Formats: sequence, structure tokens, C-alpha cells
Amino acid sequence: MLTREDAMKAVEDAADPAALFARHRYRELAAVLHPDRNPGDARAHRAAAMLNRLHDEWKRSRRQTVTTATSAYTLVAPHAVGSVATTYRTTGPHLVKLVRDPALNPLIHAEWEALRALDGFTERHRWLRPYYPRLLDTSGPVARGDRAFSVLDPLVDGFLTLADIGKAFPGGLDGRDYAWMHRRLLRAVAGAHRAGVVHGHLTADNVLVHPAQHGIVVVGWSFAVEDGALPLAADKSVHYPPEVHKGLPMTAATDVHMLHSLMLELLAPDETRQRQFAEGCLQDIPAHRPEAVDLLDEYDELLADLYGPRTFRPFIIPETGA
Repeated sequence: MLTREDAMKAVEDAADPAALFARHRYRELAAVLHPDRNPGDARAHRAAAMLNRLHDEWKRSRRQTVTTATSAYTLVAPHAVGSVATTYRTTGPHLVKLVRDPALNPLIHAEWEALRALDGFTERHRWLRPYYPRLLDTSGPVARGDRAFSVLDPLVDGFLTLADIGKAFPGGLDGRDYAWMHRRLLRAVAGAHRAGVVHGHLTADNVLVHPAQHGIVVVGWSFAVEDGALPLAADKSVHYPPEVHKGLPMTAATDVHMLHSLMLELLAPDETRQRQFAEGCLQDIPAHRPEAVDLLDEYDELLADLYGPRTFRPFIIPETGA
């Protein structure tokens, strides 16, 4: 999936080793940039040399240990880089999501509130539990200038982000494949709204997909608010619904808009009927958008009309070379 151009640009643009190796595996980059695969390509050779220097620097960096009231967690390597925090693998069976700037601690606190609300809600509605990450521990209150963090269940083996999947299908996804993803996303979002939580940041990087198990987990709850609350922050790289740009309260309708913008971003251009469905959820006025729970039946009716009775369709990520 990683091209030579992608690999060279990733290395050349790397702000620091941690950020680079959170987004890419060293072996994958090294294989693409190896001089034997790129004879006579001076830029690729320079990128390979830079990659090796960055990897040595990253390996030499000291491991960091963070502590909570009851436990200590040793951070081993970056796993993912988000808008607010970097998520690290640890020496144990956990992930630690550590905010990069103490000024953004309130956003990690917002994630705690959201995940606790979802945890309480799924105690009564257990079938929704797999759609959300599980908060296991937190830093709790920290001293001024210190960084807050979350300790999460590891969603690692077999999972890709929806952004990764989008890159693997540059021509867009077949509607039959996106159908099972969108059905699960509608359930996850409808469940969160019943719990009184608006995600507020539904992007391709914040959806984990398990292709083999047809699993979906919605992550990245640092921008979450109670239904009807003002946005806590916004990411300049994200295209939000009009109400967020205007600084108006976020509601369940905000998530509906973002979810269907994502649908348009990922579906193949010729998936006309599904794209029309998505466009019908993008009204500028939030009150004119349908609710996620109502869309569940509407979407199922559309899928039945398009594809007939529901059947399991294996989802295979294509293998691509440099």
C-alpha cells in the first residue's frame, strides 16, 4: 500500500522519530526505500539513510513511565498520532494516550467524561459495547504543566483506520463493502446520542476497522461534548459542519453531518444511490438533518433495494507494491 513517493515524503517531512514511527512501520519504510529496489535514485537513497538515522535515534530514546494513583505504565513506542495526543504501546496489555501539550488537558478530560458515559450506557445496552474503546485508568488531576493521559484497552491486532482503508482503495470503496461499515457506524453514533454524547470529530482517522471480523470501533473522543454544548475545540485540518465553524452548539445532528461527509469521501464515485443517501443528511440547518437512529431503518431499506437479502461479504485489503 505504501508507494516509494509516499515513503520518501514521510521520511523527509518527519518532524521527529516518534511521529514518523507512529504512522509507519520501520520495516515497511525500509523495504520500500532499500537501495537495491531503487538503483540510481539519489532521493530514495538519501531518504533511506535519513530513515536509518531516525530509527537509531528513536531506539536510543529513553522509555518513559507514567503513573496513576494505582499503577505505572512504561511507554514503549508510539502507536498513533492524533489531533490532541499521541497513543503509545506499553510493556503491558494497554495503550496510553498522552496529550502532547498540557494546555490541551481539558480535551483528554472530555474524553474521560464521554467514555465513562458510554461505559455506563453500555452496561444496560451491552450489544453496543464493542463500538467504543474502554477506559481502564487515567492520570487523574495533574500538576500545572504536566500532561494528562488515558489508559485504554489495546485495539491493535487486526485493526486499521478508515483512513488506511481509504488509501488502499484510491478509486473509492464498493458500496457493498462500505455498507457493513456504515451500518455499524450508524449504530455506534445512535448509541452515543442515546447516552447524551456527541462525538464531534468523526473523521476517517477516528474509526477503527477490523476487516476480517467486520468490526468497527469509534475512537478519538477528545472533542466530545454533551448534546447541545458548545465545541471545546476544532482541528483546522478537518471540514466541520456549518454550526461548528460558527461556534454554535454541537448536537447529534453534527455527528450525522460528519458521518455522511465521511461516507461521500470514501465511497466510489459511481455509488450513486448511496451517495444520494449521504447528501440527504448534509443540510446546513442542523434541525433539518435526520437522526441517526431513524437512519438505521432507512439505510437498511436502501441496501435491500440495491442488493437484496443481506449476506456476508468478505472484505479483503488489496496488496499493492511501490
